[in-house]
Amino acid sequence: MTRRLAGLVLVAALAGCGTVQDKDHSKLVAAQVRSVLIVPVMNRSVDVTAPDYFLSTVPVPVAERGYYVFPVNLVKRLLEDDGLADPGLVHAADPARLASIFGADAVLYVTIERWDAKWVLVSTSVTVEFSYVLWDGRIGETLWAERQSMNYTSGDGGGGLLGAIIGAAITKAAPNYMPLARRANGTALAFPGPGFPAGPFHPEHGRDWSPPQGAALASASPAQAPAAPSTAPSPPRVIPAAASGSPATPATVPAASSR
Repeated sequence: MTRRLAGLVLVAALAGCGTVQDKDHSKLVAAQVRSVLIVPVMNRSVDVTAPDYFLSTVPVPVAERGYYVFPVNLVKRLLEDDGLADPGLVHAADPARLASIFGADAVLYVTIERWDAKWVLVSTSVTVEFSYVLWDGRIGETLWAERQSMNYTSGDGGGGLLGAIIGAAITKAAPNYMPLARRANGTALAFPGPGFPAGPFHPEHGRDWSPPQGAALASASPAQAPAAPSTAPSPPRVIPAAASGSPATPATVPAASSR
């Protein structure tokens, strides 16, 4: 019974995370992003070691989508030298200012919302949740945003109730967050899906995305209406004056008056 309950919890969690979202990527594509600056992670969990572990999992999936990624450890060190040692200060800073320091096209902010392990009956549930926001580094506009959550629940290891209790204790003492973090990043950045269309360093660049039909129609120029017939009166007829010593002044023939 315990094994079956744990299995149902895991299936429900994976089903909730597997939903493909329909996003409008028009702004991201129009920005023609080539390089992405990943800044230090904001941590809202109680685990103080989470940001350093998680930050190491973000660059690879971004680079695999065809974008140049600045080395995250070097970025962190340079920001500290610039007086931005605290991630809260970094996330509150102007994205255009951060991008100008490194010459980046876009800035990716990631926040750890959850990074915890909790008892659930006779098992342990491990959960991670992250929010992602990509900002235009030139005008400070939001180009893309996403939120992902992953979860797994310890099993009994074939040992029945006692095995479930032992497995839950081991998982609670040393939860393995990294596979969940990598899977969350991969899902968030996957395309087709909620993630980034192929960047300029990906072989599918320009071929894996097309604008939505509504956006294409909106960008098309409207049909020109036929010009209305002109109702303005014709200008008066001008007859040059006879030549004389002074400059010629054109004479205007007045309109005939009715008697």
